[in-house]
Amino acid sequence: MLNTLNLSTPLGLALAASARTPLHRGPDGLFIAEGYRPRLPLAGAFVVGNVVFTRGSAGALMARPALLAHESRHATQYAFCLGLPFLPLYFASALWSWARSGDPAALNPFERLAGLADGGYVAERGHERGRP
Repeated sequence: MLNTLNLSTPLGLALAASARTPLHRGPDGLFIAEGYRPRLPLAGAFVVGNVVFTRGSAGALMARPALLAHESRHATQYAFCLGLPFLPLYFASALWSWARSGDPAALNPFERLAGLADGGYVAERGHERGRP
């Protein structure tokens, strides 16, 4: 509900329509947009508001409950960030993480709070760049 009011879910639905991705109802108020083809973002799955985009099928995503839970946590993060401010905050965090560790997810607080392993990321990348 909050992501509808803060306009992030309508943005996700508009993106799904413009990318011509079929929508399916998912759990917990999520929509799943399957068969996302544009090259960016590079992720196999990502979320805009309560819309989870996957390059595969909705069924394949539903068969991976940990990944779906990870994306659902990102939807909650949109709500906490009052919607669209999530995007620049997320990208700034990814850049910071990449600069410090060489990985956009390893030190990104949004990814860590969503569960690195659930999202398919390596939970521990080792030491920060420049440290023993």
